[in-house]
Amino acid sequence: MIPGVTIQVPAKINVQLSVGGPEPAGFHELATVFLTVGLYDEVTVTPADTLRITVSGPDSDLVPTDGSNLAARATTALAERLGVRPSVAVHIAKGIPVAGGMAGGSADAAAALLGCARLWEADLALPELLGIGADLGSDVPFCLTGGAALGLGRGERLTALPLGGPLHWVVAVAAGGLSTPAVYRECDRLRGAAGIPDPLPFPPVLKALAAGDAPALARALDEYASAPPGEGHANDLQPAALSLRPKLHDTLRVGRTLGALTGFVSGSGPTCVFLVPDARSAALVAEGLSASGTCTSATAATSSGEGPLVRYAPKPATAPGSEADRA
Repeated sequence: MIPGVTIQVPAKINVQLSVGGPEPAGFHELATVFLTVGLYDEVTVTPADTLRITVSGPDSDLVPTDGSNLAARATTALAERLGVRPSVAVHIAKGIPVAGGMAGGSADAAAALLGCARLWEADLALPELLGIGADLGSDVPFCLTGGAALGLGRGERLTALPLGGPLHWVVAVAAGGLSTPAVYRECDRLRGAAGIPDPLPFPPVLKALAAGDAPALARALDEYASAPPGEGHANDLQPAALSLRPKLHDTLRVGRTLGALTGFVSGSGPTCVFLVPDARSAALVAEGLSASGTCTSATAATSSGEGPLVRYAPKPATAPGSEADRA
């Protein structure tokens, strides 16, 4: 048996997030442009007597380690599909902000699916894994593929998008997280129930991504965000996130003042992301934001169309999550 598998899985941002009105079941139709960026979780799966989850890294104490953890749910779902016992140890080394709107939990679920499929030597095609992922959460299918994609439905219906070149970002992490359901409820409250248009991608955003043109992408996002109230923002959840966390206004203002081309709340927040012209600008904006006191940290990251990276890992000398591992 393979002694263990490690998956390095990147964070995602929603370059555009268009949200329709609430449906009777409580869901919202989406049109979202996903893009992976270079912040990573590493998930290692190794054989064990029973399923157990351990976590290390920033804010790891905020990540559940019981059956509610998305990686645990993914492992159990795959084991049920294959008719095997979910007897694995799953260790998550966090590098993606926790509850930050960057799909950290979904990334971990995707990594667990890929890792356990390799560990158990399962002959599963990607569409089967995508189906399992869609049952776990709307962002999980994209986290299985990565790159750039248009997501429709609840975000699980994916169409790959061309990305003309690397784009440079700064990721500003806020203190504490935001509940995604709470942000959607606040979005519904702010918009009311009538006159919400169907969610659609904004063609200038797709064109700028295909060209890898950062200034054009910034102009497209700002143009979309300037639409009349109720007719769209680059991120339709941003007004709700700002309503629940007003201090994010300061983060966005400072990032733009420091030279970012544009900035917005990522997904349901509270992480803010800033598009910058190049790597040097990214370093300067990240340094300025870190010193501003408007966020807990700011990190430069590049999007280059990458997806999860699978590699075999040697069996660790100590069990993942042990005291030695956390030192």
